[in-house]
Amino acid sequence: MRRLIAGAALAIAFACAHAADAPPLADDPVVEARLVGIAEELRCLVCQNESLAGSRADLAEDLRREIRTLIRQGKTDQEVMDFLVSRYGDFVRYRPPMKPTTYLLWLGPFVLLGGGLVALVAFLRRRTAPDAVALTAEEQQRAMALLNNDKTP
Repeated sequence: MRRLIAGAALAIAFACAHAADAPPLADDPVVEARLVGIAEELRCLVCQNESLAGSRADLAEDLRREIRTLIRQGKTDQEVMDFLVSRYGDFVRYRPPMKPTTYLLWLGPFVLLGGGLVALVAFLRRRTAPDAVALTAEEQQRAMALLNNDKTP
C-alpha cells in the first residue's frame, strides 16, 4: 500500500514538474492587451451579465477573434467599439453613451426609485391611526383598579 501511495505521489510530482504554461492567445502581447481592454468594456450578448473578456460562449469567442482582426488591421480602440456598436447596438456596451435612445437606460432606475418613494409617502400619509375610544367614568375606574391590582404583590 505504501508503494502504491509513493508511486502516485511521484507520478503527480513528475507531472507538475513538466507542466507548461498556457500559450498566449495572440502572437502579439500588445494585441492581446488591447483586446482585453476593449473586451472588458463590452457585454457578452449571450451571457449578458458577463464581460466579453470573461465569457466562454461561442459568440464571445467569435467577437474576440473579430476584435483581434480589427486591431491587426490598425483600427483604434474607438473604431473597434464603433464597429461593434454599429453591428449590435448600444446594448453591447456596459456604459452606453448618454443620448435620447438611452435616456431610459440611464434615468430609469432613478425614476423607479422616485416613484417608489412617492408611493411610500402617499401610503404612510393615507394610513390613519386607530380612533381613540373615550371611556366612561365607570370604565376608567375599573381600568385604574385593574392597574393598581397588578402593581401590588
